[in-house]
Amino acid sequence: MQSHSHDHHHPDGHSHCGGHEHGHSHAPKVTQNNIRRVGLAAILTGLFMIAEIIGGVVSGSLALIADAGHMFTDFVALALAWLAFRISARPPNERYSFGYNRVPVLIAFVNGLSLCLVAVWIVIEAVQRFSDPGEILAMPMLVIAGLGLVVNLVVFKILSGADQHNFNVRGAMLHVLGDLLGSIGAILAAIIILLTNWTLADPILSILVAVLILRSAILLVKETAHVLVQAVPKKFDINAIQDDVLNRFPSIGSISDMRIWSMSHDEYVMTFKIHENGENAEISTNDQIRAYLSETYSIHQITIEMC
Repeated sequence: MQSHSHDHHHPDGHSHCGGHEHGHSHAPKVTQNNIRRVGLAAILTGLFMIAEIIGGVVSGSLALIADAGHMFTDFVALALAWLAFRISARPPNERYSFGYNRVPVLIAFVNGLSLCLVAVWIVIEAVQRFSDPGEILAMPMLVIAGLGLVVNLVVFKILSGADQHNFNVRGAMLHVLGDLLGSIGAILAAIIILLTNWTLADPILSILVAVLILRSAILLVKETAHVLVQAVPKKFDINAIQDDVLNRFPSIGSISDMRIWSMSHDEYVMTFKIHENGENAEISTNDQIRAYLSETYSIHQITIEMC
């Protein structure tokens, strides 16, 4: 169980506790596969975005213009994801002691926010279309939306070969998935308009797509914000870990001030103080505690303070 005792510090910042013991720092896992796939996806998305903007303006379709706007955010998101992978591969230095592996998390957070804004914009534009539907050229809309669907499927396939647990890859895939839905919505709207001339199908399907995009975006924002505010990762229970360590190492009298947070989607940091029962217990258990935590909980950056 957790000790609630707190240590007082000297004015110069030194603790009454013993020395600090640090675990090994692991470099962020940035693979060339992720970099290559995200870069290729960005190029394809950017090229088709230009074609879709032109097609949306020519046909007068909100669904196409909305999808083009979303593809623009996709292009920016994918380009930033590619840049984040490049930056996060840099090793730690004196100024950035944890390295740059928070950069992809920050960019994924921004991507999630941008998706929310895009979804809200689509809804606002769609509502305005109810009172002023305007003329829509359904056949050009259908052709361009069909091409957009093909491009998005190719991009989605490219990204599906990357690391699915990486926040940056997930954020990029959510963008592309939103585009897929947008293309399908535009295709359905074009078919309905061709068959019935019911132009309100365009804004209605745009709103449905926007709601689906918003749901995924909010989830991504919540997960990345959880990392950025250094909250305890959901997979860990601090009390359970403390009890586990105390049961495993009887020489420990108590544990206090345990903290766990994420540096990225799969890299965790832990600090805590241990109060020993025996005078020589530190030598015999410290490395064993670190090795046990690393093996059992996949936490590799550990600082233990002996008190």
